[in-house]
Amino acid sequence: MDFGYRGEQLGLPEDGPGSIARPGRRLGALAVDWAMCVLIASQLITQSYQQSTSNWALLLFFVMGALTVGTVGFTPGKRLFGLRIVALDTGRVNPLRSLLRTALLCVAIPALIWDRDGRGLHDRLARTVEVRI
Repeated sequence: MDFGYRGEQLGLPEDGPGSIARPGRRLGALAVDWAMCVLIASQLITQSYQQSTSNWALLLFFVMGALTVGTVGFTPGKRLFGLRIVALDTGRVNPLRSLLRTALLCVAIPALIWDRDGRGLHDRLARTVEVRI
């Protein structure tokens, strides 16, 4: 049974700009964003609160993701890897969708459940897709 290429059912091209982002790029962008948040959190938190650095990093990750995806469509890591988040119906991700998507991403489990197009559950519920720029 032929399901076509990833993104075909969504009306996206198979390759090039606008095609679904590959997992390697997505993970690379996530690693850059997380490392940046951990670095910032570790510099802002004093030594006596060092055990809670990961909590602060998660909070920074949430704020950064919600604000940047909801305004410009990408985080610094996504921009570095040539990726963008787009809404399937309007093209532009509004702040509410960005909040939902980022909150689900922070929970982690929805991001680990992918459909055949390579979209995580967080993208499906927010009706978004991560594409190449």
